Amino acid sequence: MESSSTQFPGQALPAAYLTPGSSSFTDFLRSTSPELLPGGRKLAEGAVEAPHGTTIVAVTFRGGVLLAGDRRATMGNLIAQRDMEKLFVTDAYSAVGIAGTAGVAQELVKLYAVELEHYEKLEGISLSLDGKANRLANMLRGNLQAAMQGLAVVPLFAGYDTDAEDPERAGRIVSYDVVGGRYDEVAGFHAVGSGSLFAKSALKKRFDPDADLDTAVRTAVEALYDAADDDSATGGPDLSRRIFPSVVTITAADGAVRLPEERTSEVATAVVNGRLENPGG
Repeated sequence: MESSSTQFPGQALPAAYLTPGSSSFTDFLRSTSPELLPGGRKLAEGAVEAPHGTTIVAVTFRGGVLLAGDRRATMGNLIAQRDMEKLFVTDAYSAVGIAGTAGVAQELVKLYAVELEHYEKLEGISLSLDGKANRLANMLRGNLQAAMQGLAVVPLFAGYDTDAEDPERAGRIVSYDVVGGRYDEVAGFHAVGSGSLFAKSALKKRFDPDADLDTAVRTAVEALYDAADDDSATGGPDLSRRIFPSVVTITAADGAVRLPEERTSEVATAVVNGRLENPGG
């Protein structure tokens, strides 16, 4: 490989760093060091036993949208981690929750956050909400080889559309399949992961499009409780260890922010106490 000093005498950086090109950090990485991309590594044949994240829910409410996730990671029949973080704030008005192979998913979402920041620095503006959703879909397609070998990633995207005509209905949810297909969830709620069937069933009965933020948070935690009740891979509120679901809210006023643990513990404790009186919710 030609050295940087040969390409640009007196300059320390390689040519790729000084050549105008795409505003996509992923494209830049693909051209300079493709082996660093989540889907760019050559994998051994056969299945790999790795920790998996489980259930994530998204709920819209009047004036925004939120993501909530349980904290359990499983590896086969074992609990790999009890307090794993599965929600990531990716920019000022978006966040992503992950299900699937935990290590690959975390790396992909962190790269995605860099991708959004890189674009904003080069272009001077942030991507539109549809642009953000499409970028994540493109990155998922790059993980296809790993997905075919059992290391699948299933993210759930939530964002606030600052260009929406009605700010009260600007919360958006986008889901994906393992090969990068993207789907706008117009029902106002969605869930992914092993407990998603039970979580979505709970959301169908509890969802209110006109709910305020506090009610939406309670609805999401109730749905995760129902998922944990029937899915062994989903962890419910653990009062003895003080491990509670994670929640990220996205509104016009505050942007994407993680709900403080004091607040999530308060909601989770109220849900558990409520189920003592009414186990069916």
